[in-house]
Amino acid sequence: MEREGAGLFAAFRVLGRFSGHVPHVLRYHGRHREFYVAVAVGRSVHTYNVSKRRPGNTLPQDITCLAADRMLIFASCDNILYAFARNKEVVHTYEGHKARICLLQPFGDHVISVDVDNVLIVWNIQSEEEYLQIDFDKATFAVSALLHPSTYLNKILLGSEQGTLQLWNIKSNKLLYSFPGWGLAVTTLEQAPAVDVVAVGLVSGHIIVHNIKYDETLIKFQQDWGPITAISFRSDGHPVMAAGSPVGHIALWDLEEKKLMCQMQDAHSTAIAGMTFVPGEPLLITNGADNALRVWIFDGPGGAGRVLRSRMGHSAPPTKIRYHGQNGKQILSAGQDGTLQSFSTVHEKFNKSLGRGSINKKKSKKKGLKLDTMALPPITSFASEIAHQSDWDGIVACHQGYITCTTWNYQKTSMGAHKLRPEEFSKHTPVDIYATAVDITSCGNFAVIGMSTGQVDVYNMQSGIHRGHYGEETAHEGAIRGVAVDGLNQLVITAGSEGLIKFWKFKMKELVYSTELSSSPSGILLHRDSGILGIAFDDFTISVLDIETRKIVRTFSGHHGKINDMTFSPDGRWLITSSMDCSIKTWDLPSGCLIDCFLVDSAAVSLTMSPTGDFLASAHVDDLGIYLWSNRSLYSLVSLRPLPADYEPSLVTLPSTCPMQDMDVSGDEDACDEMIEYVSPEQLGEQLVTLSLLPESRWKNLINLDIIKKKNKPREPPKVPKSAPFFIPTLPGLIPRYILPEEENDRQSKVVNLGVLAQKSDFYIHLEEALSTNEYKAPLDLLKSLGPSNIELELRGLAPEGGGSIEVMLSFLRMIGVMLNKKYNFELIQAYLALFLKLHIKILSSEPKLLEELSKLSMQLEETWIHLQALFNQSLCVLTYMKSALL
Repeated sequence: MEREGAGLFAAFRVLGRFSGHVPHVLRYHGRHREFYVAVAVGRSVHTYNVSKRRPGNTLPQDITCLAADRMLIFASCDNILYAFARNKEVVHTYEGHKARICLLQPFGDHVISVDVDNVLIVWNIQSEEEYLQIDFDKATFAVSALLHPSTYLNKILLGSEQGTLQLWNIKSNKLLYSFPGWGLAVTTLEQAPAVDVVAVGLVSGHIIVHNIKYDETLIKFQQDWGPITAISFRSDGHPVMAAGSPVGHIALWDLEEKKLMCQMQDAHSTAIAGMTFVPGEPLLITNGADNALRVWIFDGPGGAGRVLRSRMGHSAPPTKIRYHGQNGKQILSAGQDGTLQSFSTVHEKFNKSLGRGSINKKKSKKKGLKLDTMALPPITSFASEIAHQSDWDGIVACHQGYITCTTWNYQKTSMGAHKLRPEEFSKHTPVDIYATAVDITSCGNFAVIGMSTGQVDVYNMQSGIHRGHYGEETAHEGAIRGVAVDGLNQLVITAGSEGLIKFWKFKMKELVYSTELSSSPSGILLHRDSGILGIAFDDFTISVLDIETRKIVRTFSGHHGKINDMTFSPDGRWLITSSMDCSIKTWDLPSGCLIDCFLVDSAAVSLTMSPTGDFLASAHVDDLGIYLWSNRSLYSLVSLRPLPADYEPSLVTLPSTCPMQDMDVSGDEDACDEMIEYVSPEQLGEQLVTLSLLPESRWKNLINLDIIKKKNKPREPPKVPKSAPFFIPTLPGLIPRYILPEEENDRQSKVVNLGVLAQKSDFYIHLEEALSTNEYKAPLDLLKSLGPSNIELELRGLAPEGGGSIEVMLSFLRMIGVMLNKKYNFELIQAYLALFLKLHIKILSSEPKLLEELSKLSMQLEETWIHLQALFNQSLCVLTYMKSALL
């Protein structure tokens, strides 16, 4: 049974996959006025323009053939043909073949497909129906190439393994003409810029430029590199034809002078799968099974091209991967192709290739890739550190069966200046002595290297000078299986094949402690922050050793094959291991239990966990990609309970090139009965002072609410002054006197007594009921649901002038007392009591009942605060001691 994600880790995407053995296709988008390159990578289709990559949907199996027209991209998967629209959506599916599809050709409103059983089917693109089916006899005409000649309406040209060619009319289903051929199998057909002219590639390395209208051979070329794998013509005014070969070379032929113009050797390290000149431009796009996609530009003298852009990964499976730095954005990877590369988890434009290890760089460049005798063997182990990486080399690596360790510079993306090897072997290279383990200090100044003879040496990374060795002659009697340096450069830990773990003083080179293990170790891994050492044994068990106490604290067993690699989670809580039994297991160190396990199709040879804890990266046997698994515990509910002894792990499909959406978590929760979400109670203990979960804005500013309202009160607009009357009114009498304006005091007050009109609120009613029941949960819950202004309004309404009563005020104070006794919602009670005292201080001071209740509250508050103050002081004393004491 397969599933997309395990308990802890879900498949996310794969890094470092850019090309395969399927030829790419070039299509022109009329609306965008841009050319796009579609490349088949495993089960996905990548579409590139000049600067971006757009991964398409994932198909059930690996893509075997690819083609494109102006609107759709066609990809075959075994015996089923799919059509992609907008580079990602599968809009059509064509089912009818009984064998694997090997050839595709878009043909107007139709698409032609040929399978390995020699059955040709013409499909209607929109209706997905078969328009025509032709069966060929393998003995007489086994179809090996397919082409639609330009301007030949309704006609296709077929090449065969027998060497003959046939021209068919698809509409009338008639064989129009049969070409006798040249007695050799046809490998490829390509339309020339001239009408009626077709280039035919043969298995012998011959290229025939043939006129199919008159059945005449115009030009004949021959390559000595084997069968012709791809042909393309320049269309920018230069009469040049390019031909690919199985060894990765490209030949450029001058069609006017009918001769070889130049050679582009080692364009790819494997066969040229696809090759296409961009119409009207001096650009050649090539791809191969070496996991590389390159764009060549022809702008120099001699006619040879140079690489303009490229996307490339490992051409052979990775052997070791490790995260570089602390941001979790770069993964260093060493492959069997001898290269060291850096892959970005953010975007592939940040990828770097540090190159291939070489004894002498200048000689290697002169001899070329195929004849390079100076190339170093593949890297088996490496260590990196970002400290001082801008000043000197920050990566040290050991090579398979080679005594010399190399340094690498991440900033310069090249091999470093130093080659580290023991002084006694400086003039000759032994055959049976080689480096087995390396580590670099956290400061980036020193490299520690273990040898197969048991010798452990220290080198300076800046100068490359040998700084000493551990032990009188050798540190161990057997081969070194692992070395590690702690975070403070105090201890060096070495593991030998004789079954000993030794602790050495880093600076003095003295042996501090030695312990014997139950079996021979196969590798060690140190988590520097927590000081725990993971040890993998040859008997497929794992032990965890504390370097402070120097004792084994955990032992795990359960793998049934060699343990390939280990990695710790950033907090040191999990140890994740991979084995040749194709399982990846996660062990919880505090509980000492297995909490996650899943199976993959091919065994993981290397693991590394992101320093930020968001991704687990894995490299697998015979696989070119680096696979990312997302840590589901960061964004969903995951059960971390120990797995039962009879647990059967599920087979998990490896991630594809496009980011995969995680499965619905609710389905996992329903399937896992024991996974119950923990709900925290309102109060953990009766003696604990517990705060509420309300935000501060709901209670913190209650005491200053009147000031806030005053500040936020809108200003009144300026009033127009009252105009004076034309005739000033006077009083009757002998002496004229003016009538004075009416006094303000004579006006009737507009303030209405709320006690007359007020209605009882829900909070008021609950407080009245609580006088008899003594249950105050309902009024408190109601008060917690109100905002600051409504809280103030409710508390104002408790006073008699606001429509309340002395009994209700007494009930409110009793509610405060009950909450203080229970010690929860502590900060809310303080805020509500402070506002209540501020609003009703005059009434409280004049009522004996209320004064008596307030005195009880005062004593409760004082006891609670004295207890809290004692706890605060005790904690502060302990903290001050821990900060100042010399431990």
